[in-house]
Amino acid sequence: MKFIERDGQVKNPPRVAVVGAGPGGLATAVLLASRGVSVTVYEAQERIGGRTQRLTAGDYHFDMGPTFFLMPHVLQEVFGAAGRKLEDYVDLHRLDPMYRLVVGGQAEHGGEVTIDTTQDLEQMRERIAAIHPADGEAFGRFIADNRAKLNASEPILRRPIRSVLDLIRWDAIKALPHIRPMRSVQQLNNAYFEHPAVRLAVGFQSKYLGMSPYECPSLFTILPFIEYEYGVWHPVGGCNALMSALARLLGELGGTIETATPVESLSFSGRQVTGATLGGRGGGRHASFDRVVVNADATWALKRFFPESMRGRQTDAAIDKQKYSCSTYMLYLGIEGKVDLPHHTIRIAPGYEQNLADIGRDHGRGGSLTEDPSFYVCNPSALDPTLAPEGHSALYVLLPTPNTHSGIDWEAQADTLRARVLDRMKQVLGLDLTGRIREEIAIRPDDWRAMNINHGATFNLAHSLDQMLHRRPLHRVPHAKGAYMVGGGTHPGSGLPVIFLSAQMVAAMVVDDLGLEPFPAARPLSEAALAGDASSVASKTAGAGHGG
Repeated sequence: MKFIERDGQVKNPPRVAVVGAGPGGLATAVLLASRGVSVTVYEAQERIGGRTQRLTAGDYHFDMGPTFFLMPHVLQEVFGAAGRKLEDYVDLHRLDPMYRLVVGGQAEHGGEVTIDTTQDLEQMRERIAAIHPADGEAFGRFIADNRAKLNASEPILRRPIRSVLDLIRWDAIKALPHIRPMRSVQQLNNAYFEHPAVRLAVGFQSKYLGMSPYECPSLFTILPFIEYEYGVWHPVGGCNALMSALARLLGELGGTIETATPVESLSFSGRQVTGATLGGRGGGRHASFDRVVVNADATWALKRFFPESMRGRQTDAAIDKQKYSCSTYMLYLGIEGKVDLPHHTIRIAPGYEQNLADIGRDHGRGGSLTEDPSFYVCNPSALDPTLAPEGHSALYVLLPTPNTHSGIDWEAQADTLRARVLDRMKQVLGLDLTGRIREEIAIRPDDWRAMNINHGATFNLAHSLDQMLHRRPLHRVPHAKGAYMVGGGTHPGSGLPVIFLSAQMVAAMVVDDLGLEPFPAARPLSEAALAGDASSVASKTAGAGHGG
C-alpha cells in the first residue's frame, strides 16, 4: 500500500506499534489506521480490553472492570473519524433508573435513605426534595453550575497539557472561576446541599477515580452532572462489547492485533524509539516501527520500558513515592435464578467517612479493612440476556480496598472479605445468595498488581491537584523520540470517556509528527451530545430497575 503525506509525497505508510489493547490503545489504533497508518497492537493477555476485558466462568460472562458507560458521543467521535457510526457496531441502552443508591445514615438524619436516580431532572429534583426540600431547589443550581463548569473546562480536557504554559491561555484562565481548585468535592457540595445523603448522592462519583470526595478536587463535581446530562448507558454484552467493536473496526481499516504477545522491551537508536522485542507468541522476534504508543499502566510502563535517563525527574523512587488510588476486591458470580436488584446498586456505608479513611489512609500505605464497608453491585442480566443462561444472572460485586502499599496479606484476608460482602448484600440489600452461586471468580488487590498495575491501584495515579494535568505522565514521553503514552494514567485521567479523549490527543500528536493530514476539529462535547451523535440509541431507554 502506498501512502500520500500532507505534502503530497507518495511513500510507504508509516508503521506504528501500540503496546496494549485497552480502550486507549484500541481507540488510538483506530484513529491512526483511519489516516492510513500501518498499525499493529500487541496485547500481553489472551483477550483484548485491558481492565475492560471480558471474564468468563462456565456459561457466565462479566466485565472485568468498567460497567458504567458515560458520554457515548465521545466514542462516536472515534468511529466518526473512520467514517463509521458507533450504533452500527454496539447496541447501547440508556438506563432508568441510572442506579440505586442505598445510603446508610444516622438516626438524627432519618436513618437509611434509598434513592433511585433518574436523568429526568424534574423527577430527580422531586426525589431529592422528598428527602430534604431545600436540597431539591439546590439541585437545579448544582446542575446549571456544573453545566457551565464542563463547558469552561472542555478546552483543558480536549488538549494535551505539557507544562504550566499550556494553562496560561485565555480559555484555560476563563475556566478557573468555575473549577475552584482549592476546594474538595465534598466542600463544594456542602455549599449546595444540607442533607448528608444528598451530599453523598452527588459526591460518591469521586470513587470512579478511586478517590474520596473529601480529598478529590472539586473539578470532579462534573461527574454526577455528566450522568444527569448525558445518561448512564449499558452496551449489550457489557462494556467489553465496546472493545470488540473497536477491534472489529480496526480490522476493517487494515490494522492488526496480536494477543498473547507481550512487548518485552523497546529498542532505541540514541533517544529515537525504533522497535520492540516481542514475547509470548512473538517468540522473541524484534519488530521495527516508526513510532510506539504505550497503553499500559502508566507508572508501571515508565519503569518497564524507559531507562531513567529518558524520564527526567521520573526516577523509579520518585514514581513509587507518588500518590496512588485505592484498589478493589472483586467477586464475579454466576447465580442460579434472577436477582431482584436494579442494573446498578451502590451501597454507601453508614460510617462512610471512616470507611474512606480506612481505604485511602496515606494513599493506601496505611490502609485497613472496614468492618461495615461500602460496595457496588452490577446486575446486568436484568436487561442483557447475553451474559448468563436463561433464567440465571451474572453478578458483579466490587468492594473498594486499600492498594498493595498497605501491606495487608490479601490471601489471608480473602475468605473474610468474601464473607463480609456477601453478608452485607444479604443484610442491606436483602439478597441471600446461599446455595445459588454456580460459578465464581475473585480478584484481589495483589491480583491486580500481578497484572502489571502499579501497587494494584486499579484507578491509576490519584487525581490529586499535584498529580493532574502536566503532573501526570505526559502523552509524549519527554526524553524519548517517537514514544507516546495513552490511557487513564495520563491526562485527562481515569474513566472510559476521558480515556477516549486521551486517545484523540495522542493520535493527533502522532499524525502531526508524521506529517499527515490532521483530524478535523471536534465539536464541543455539549453540542455533540445534544445534537444527537448518539440519537439512534437515545430512544432505547431501558427500565432496568428490577430483575426477578
